[in-house]
Amino acid sequence: MSLCLASAGSVKALSLAAFTLVWTHSIEKVDWQEDWRVTPSGLQLVQARVKGTGAGMEPPPEARLVDGWFQWTPNSAPMQEVVLGNSGAAGEWRLCAGGKCRTLSDILGHPIGADVTTMSVCDR
Repeated sequence: MSLCLASAGSVKALSLAAFTLVWTHSIEKVDWQEDWRVTPSGLQLVQARVKGTGAGMEPPPEARLVDGWFQWTPNSAPMQEVVLGNSGAAGEWRLCAGGKCRTLSDILGHPIGADVTTMSVCDR
């Protein structure tokens, strides 16, 4: 399975089965992290974490505080695509896999800016 990233006319396929999506909240300036799996059914969100609370980022009631992070397991079906917007107010989305994190601009090879990036499964 591969993850496809598409933005501003560019498409990049990454051969990976799992990844972590990381971003910084534009108002609170704290990190969010989501662990994803690339499956034949789509992209499956398996765990979410946030470093703090406030300004529309309240963790759900089932979240537990672990090592300074509120973390929980979302109960959602696999998604055919995930659309990532970018306000430019808090830096870029980062994708982490194999112990390395890279910005979407670095992965796609050009600045993303305010362009939308779509994530989906390449191989179906």
